[in-house]
Amino acid sequence: MTQRVLITAGAGGIGWAIAQAFLAEGHHVHVFDIDQEAVDNVLGSYPNLSGSSGDVSSDADVASLVDTLEEQWGGLDVLVNNAGIAGPTAPVEEYDTAAWNAVVNVNLNGSFHVVRHTVPLMKKSGGGSILVMSSLAGRFGYANRIAYSTTKWGLVGFTKTLSLELGPHNITVNSIHPGAVKGERINQVFEGRAKLSGRSVEDEKNAALENQSVKAFTDPADIGALAVFLSGPHARTISGQQFPIDGDSRSAQ
Repeated sequence: MTQRVLITAGAGGIGWAIAQAFLAEGHHVHVFDIDQEAVDNVLGSYPNLSGSSGDVSSDADVASLVDTLEEQWGGLDVLVNNAGIAGPTAPVEEYDTAAWNAVVNVNLNGSFHVVRHTVPLMKKSGGGSILVMSSLAGRFGYANRIAYSTTKWGLVGFTKTLSLELGPHNITVNSIHPGAVKGERINQVFEGRAKLSGRSVEDEKNAALENQSVKAFTDPADIGALAVFLSGPHARTISGQQFPIDGDSRSAQ
């Protein structure tokens, strides 16, 4: 069955990898991203792809998006709540209050805005799937990343509560917890760690792999494949669960 899929922060990085996985299966995908240029760059690459720009932390932007989707599709089958920001790498006593608020506003408030506005569309469709992008940092503490880890743990409670609330409406809700994922973002993380530790970026990469049983960083396409499965017909009784995809990491360090 062809599904109607909304992916926040879907025009780049992990979000775009997830979008491509759904598109390859013939589903209709709308990417919503704060970066209009990124949206413009991907539009036209698939006939079943649409997109728009806006900020998930703006309730008005999200309400406008959902109005557009209701007009365009009449309903919604899959929400991939992917938008999030990392915030700075700093010890807690040096962590800027404005940075803390920014991370909370996108990662938690933004997730709330998107779910609040899309659930009526999913109920109208007779059910669906919500995937919440947490992190390895939503399973372990993460030194010098207090806002990021706190919000990613918060999304676990968000997921579990939604699964209880929405299960009777045939809506499943699960969280995905990537570890180190290939790409520019993880390189920035290693640069931040190196700045604090005084070690080289390469040393930080090696230390991260030492923390994993599987000595490889995750391919974003694998996260996309997991998202497609969890939204598919064979996962209709899987809900309220956490899905690590992190090489069997032992901590977020």
